[in-house]
Parts: sequence; structure tokens; C-alpha cells
Amino acid sequence: MTDTPHPATAGVIAPPPLIYGVPLLAGLLLDRWFPWPLVPERVTLRLGLLLVALGFIALPAVLAFRKARTHPEPWKPTKALVTVGPYRFTRNPMYVGMTLLYLGTTIWQNTIWPLLALPAVVAVIHVGVIQREERYLEGLFGDDYRIYRERVRRWL
Repeated sequence: MTDTPHPATAGVIAPPPLIYGVPLLAGLLLDRWFPWPLVPERVTLRLGLLLVALGFIALPAVLAFRKARTHPEPWKPTKALVTVGPYRFTRNPMYVGMTLLYLGTTIWQNTIWPLLALPAVVAVIHVGVIQREERYLEGLFGDDYRIYRERVRRWL
């Protein structure tokens, strides 16, 4: 039996901001040609801004990575297992935040088009990013990551 070294990175399929951003922008552009409102106008601004504000949970997550002197970008090598800040409550606060930003922008702009793509976006994030990150982190940090994974939920 040979020991195979762990990979240098998680091998995610694409940068998560791109995975979220392209369908969101495409949906917003599609709405310019084929408007399809999502919610009553009276709630778009308040509800949309509330979700966008909640989406900024991603900011303290990035700061926790910076404080640990590791990269928040999953396509770069990880140097530390971050379990503080929002990582005490969810293993993926950045993806929770991006999802909330996506939903908030969709509602704020009052269009259904990006919402139709959101299940595919979340599926791509799950399979092409999160599962790869989890395998990478388990290989890199072993029992420490397994204990953390048992203690903290993936999403919320």
C-alpha cells in the first residue's frame, strides 16, 4: 500500500463567485428583454435589501480566513482549518452568504429569471465545490476536520 499525497488544492470546478455571478447576471439581463416579476413591488426593496444584508455573513468568514493566514479562495492551497466566527455555526458561511446575496438581488430587482437558475447553482456549488473541499480538508486535516464536520452543519 502506498501513501498518496493529498492534492495541493481542493480542485473546485470554478470560482464560486463566478458560479453564482454568471447565472445571476444572465437572469437580470433576460429580465430586461422578458420582464417576469417575482413578488409584489411593495416588498421588493425591503426584502431584497434584508437578504443582501444577511448575505454579508460572508465578510466575517473571509476575515476569519485572513486572520488564520490562509486563503479564502478554494482554488488556492489551504494552510489552516478555520472553525471560528461564522464557521462555528455553518461549515460554508461564504456560500450561505453568496446564496443570500443572490436571492436578495433577485428579489430587489423583482425578477424570477435568476431564481429559476438557483437550484442548478446550488447543485453545482454542492458537487463541484463543497464536496471537493470536504474531501480535500479531510485529507489535509484528518481527525480535526472529521470532528469539526460532525459538530457543525454544512449549510445552516
